[in-house]
Amino acid sequence: MAAVKQRQNPSLPQPAKHGVGAGTMHRSLRLAQDGRGDTACEITRNGLERQCMGARKSTPGSLEIDPAFLAQLREHVGARAIERGIRCLRSHQNLISHLDPSQENAARLLAQLAIWTDIGFSGPPLRDILQRFEHLQPGLRSKLSIADYICLRMAEGMAAMAEEAMETAIAHFDFVLSLQEELDDRFLLAIAYYWKGRCLRRRGEYDEALIYTGKGKELALALNHPRMAAVMQVLESWLLFQQGKWKEAVRLSQSAENTLGETDDYVTLGNIQSFYGRMARREGRFDKAVEFFESAISHYGKRDPRHLNLARSLANMALAKRGIALQLQKRIDRDAERRRKTPASGDGKASGSSYDYRSRLAQLRREALEHLDDARAIYQQRPNHHGAGTVYLNAAYIHLDGGDFQRAEEEAGSAFEVAEQKQDYILMGRARILQCMIENAKVEEEIGGGADPGSHARRAFEFSQEAIDLAKHTQHHLLLAHAHLWQGLTQCNSFFDNPEAARVSYDLARTSCGVNQPDNNMWQDLQTLGARILRKGSVHPALKAWSQGAVGDKTFRQISEEFAEIVIARVWEREGRKVSRVAARLSISPKKVRRVLARVGRRKPGAR
Repeated sequence: MAAVKQRQNPSLPQPAKHGVGAGTMHRSLRLAQDGRGDTACEITRNGLERQCMGARKSTPGSLEIDPAFLAQLREHVGARAIERGIRCLRSHQNLISHLDPSQENAARLLAQLAIWTDIGFSGPPLRDILQRFEHLQPGLRSKLSIADYICLRMAEGMAAMAEEAMETAIAHFDFVLSLQEELDDRFLLAIAYYWKGRCLRRRGEYDEALIYTGKGKELALALNHPRMAAVMQVLESWLLFQQGKWKEAVRLSQSAENTLGETDDYVTLGNIQSFYGRMARREGRFDKAVEFFESAISHYGKRDPRHLNLARSLANMALAKRGIALQLQKRIDRDAERRRKTPASGDGKASGSSYDYRSRLAQLRREALEHLDDARAIYQQRPNHHGAGTVYLNAAYIHLDGGDFQRAEEEAGSAFEVAEQKQDYILMGRARILQCMIENAKVEEEIGGGADPGSHARRAFEFSQEAIDLAKHTQHHLLLAHAHLWQGLTQCNSFFDNPEAARVSYDLARTSCGVNQPDNNMWQDLQTLGARILRKGSVHPALKAWSQGAVGDKTFRQISEEFAEIVIARVWEREGRKVSRVAARLSISPKKVRRVLARVGRRKPGAR
């Protein structure tokens, strides 16, 4: 995509000094401890003239922090001139390594270090520098100016976010945003809004995350930093994607890609490619997804060959290759079924093409596990609970596909344990769904029933119920839909054989999807559950209720729409799944048939 040429930013004003002269009105901070141990800040407004720090002098032997240096760092952030910014920081390595909290502008430099650490600067650990501020002389921290203290809280929030302590990070950013008038620094406010949006996204609170990300983007644009705004727009596009607004999400991503195309912001450019890959994977275009993930890995590697996002793309690529493997497995199964039905055509042995498919299948699974091993190695060097949990989860899927239930169970259990340490509800929910799938596979294979043949079925149901409860802590609608779906498949298994309950779960799964398009595997699972319910031949409970006049609080139009969904889906099955036949049989347009079938999960949206 052609990149949009970046307009040169005007010179940024130098940050105001924190010190105040004699006779100047200044508000100070009084720190106290609340009941939870969190630092609370009370701003004195009693009209007294106080000097908080005065014009601080550097301690003997320390280097001064030039405001021009801080302005330069901001300018590089706004222009997304990443390498220039990192070189600028490295040229001041001695200053950073010996940063003295009592120096003038020390807190502002700390805030910039937090921003650049997030971008990719690998200087002294941010937590180590923060400890210097935490061990200030008694009374010195309480005399920090408002602007200094807000900068300190920004850095503490970033450190908490990096440690995946999202609740703690959000508390810091909320404090910063609550004092935006006192801070009067729209640049830092834009970053605070964006960082809070990222925290909310990790917690699965997508609606709120979109609001805060949008506010950050608006501030960046008002500051004439379109490239900085484009970074926030990438997160915005992902959140829209989660809400089912695919077209708008793609448009925003392409716009951000154009804006950042001439920069060396390789991490954000990699994030865009990764986003395209996840969209392609959800649509079932696995070969294309692999290409996008390879492109993302290439971008991340330009910044850091051990970048955390690179590990994430390796894990995503493993899932894409798993998708290709599943398609091959279905083709192998179809060929085997065809040979069984036509024994006269051969001796029952696998053909050459079938052998090639099996060889390719084994290769794909091997490559997927290798990608996960590479990702795991990165997470061992740079611990990240969500990433490590995802690796466990994806490995469990691959082992389950290969029939290794024990390895799958171990990996899924590890994924849940890692996620539970950080109360990562999304990952915990995914792990419970996978554990439900493993237990159902044991039911179908009649493995390990022993004296209690229903033990695996009951465990599967318990896992599905827990997955539903976990998903309800988030706004991840597809996660909730997936949990309901697998509860329905559990209710339909050979032990429970309860189609009425399964139908309720099926309806809840469809409702939870809303406007969100399920991925290829989930869509096929919806088809499987719908077909099992239909084969049972039971009367739809809604039809039973309506025949008795029980319509609840539904309007006639709502009843008509639900009736159309029930009838069209069943006629479609009877007419050999041919849309044209259904349209002719019911005298309605093929377009309406397709729309209804897509809504009930029987056909993909846009399928012919």
